[in-house]
Amino acid sequence: MNGDNKIWIFDTTLRDGEQALRASLSQKQKLQLAHAIARLNVDVMEVGFPVSSPGDFSSVQQIGREIKGPVICGLARAVAADIEACGQALQYAERRRIHTFIATSPLHLQYKLRKTLAQASEQAVAAIKLASRYTDDIEFSCEDAGRTPIDDLCWIVERAIAAGATTINIPDTVGYTVPNEFSAIISALKHKVANIDKARLSVHCHNDLGLAVANSVSAIQAGARQIECTVNGIGERAGNCSLEEVAMIINTRKDIFQPLYTQIKTTEIYRSSHLVSQICNMPIQPNKAIVGENAFAHSSGIHQDGVLKAQNTYEIMAPEQVGIRQNELNLTSRSGRHVIQHRLAQLGYSQDDYDLDAVYNSFISLADEKGRVFDYDLEALVFFQTLQEPDDYYRLAFLSSTTDTGQVASATVGLHCDEVLITEAATGNGPVEAAFNAISRISKLQVKVVNYNLQAKGSGESALGQVDITAEHEGRHFHGAGLATDIVRASVLAYVHVLNMIQRAQTIDAYKHSRSLKTAAVGAI
Repeated sequence: MNGDNKIWIFDTTLRDGEQALRASLSQKQKLQLAHAIARLNVDVMEVGFPVSSPGDFSSVQQIGREIKGPVICGLARAVAADIEACGQALQYAERRRIHTFIATSPLHLQYKLRKTLAQASEQAVAAIKLASRYTDDIEFSCEDAGRTPIDDLCWIVERAIAAGATTINIPDTVGYTVPNEFSAIISALKHKVANIDKARLSVHCHNDLGLAVANSVSAIQAGARQIECTVNGIGERAGNCSLEEVAMIINTRKDIFQPLYTQIKTTEIYRSSHLVSQICNMPIQPNKAIVGENAFAHSSGIHQDGVLKAQNTYEIMAPEQVGIRQNELNLTSRSGRHVIQHRLAQLGYSQDDYDLDAVYNSFISLADEKGRVFDYDLEALVFFQTLQEPDDYYRLAFLSSTTDTGQVASATVGLHCDEVLITEAATGNGPVEAAFNAISRISKLQVKVVNYNLQAKGSGESALGQVDITAEHEGRHFHGAGLATDIVRASVLAYVHVLNMIQRAQTIDAYKHSRSLKTAAVGAI
């Protein structure tokens, strides 16, 4: 397997990436991201840790049912219950992989597992053999491989392959190694493990020292053939290897990497990156490589002159390669549905990605306010239309707010609560606080806003405002987002989004509680 020239891209945005978020994603949000990541043409998509919660199990199961193309992977500790949960959650996937792991470094063995390497090895072998009952695509990871003595690492890897592992993953779990050190580990495994040709070598690098991408690139040059990464590099602590960066490094520097290649559709990178950023409430830094807003911006007069004369004087890749298009200024309230549909198709959206009538109605309202609508406006409308779930308990009916100089602000809010319209008025230090107080009276929920972020989507006085809120309720955090030209309305929509996330969590908790009562009752018979 290691003789192949294809570099497999293993995306773990929905597993390792989601672990870094302040609030968990809903099942619908995960599915939305899964579709976007699948369009990137990744080879493997690790979509969750099924044993961790009923919600994660259900999400993995739904993604396995609906997403075609990539191998759908679930994570499991080297524990029977984890493996079985993975197998059951993945049973409907067109192509499936179970990814099991155990720590191998002396530090982890002594303090975390309290096991010897031999005991950990036995546990890993048993897990791999159990996983083979569900699939013949099994990945095994040596957690904290970067700090594991090379002879120990070679020994457990050889045993794992003999037990049936088809992919061996070498994680730099704490981002400790440097490129020449990490590539030496890969080279040693290739030369010292007798059966290494029976498995694909993979790497999973963290970015604690800012070296995740560099370590991953050095590993494939040493013989690894799978890179585990996330969109925008999100993940635990300082994050993971960035998918868009490794894909474009291999794509741009063919002079160095040929005959190595990936199958990533690079034109999907920009859209996927910004969708992950919006849904996960993790803004992209302006100077982020490949996808940051400054990545293809030129301020220097010398640079501008050079680019006008020959693009490659200061651009080593074209914006179009990663899916960045110029905004067009010809969309107005006179534009019809067909024009909107055509423009969205040019932006890479299929008709299944949105409800044309809903987007068009929102577009007309926005065009009346702004006069001209830009591409980023259209994409924002598509994104925020999908935020509303079909079973939302709370829906905004109307909003009215006033602020007089020197006076306390007031707001009147009407919410449909399970189809019943409830109206409340309240005051506050500003119109946003007043509206939140009115909504709190309606919902009767104790919600504390712990983070409020406002961004302008576009430019000018009539730019759309995106509000992202992280709120705490009964010790749990929930994320909501809202979009409108009016900041108060955007804030209210974000708050209502939070309430719906809380309501869905309460529904799940009630269901789990009723199940436990039934189980206890059966046990008592």
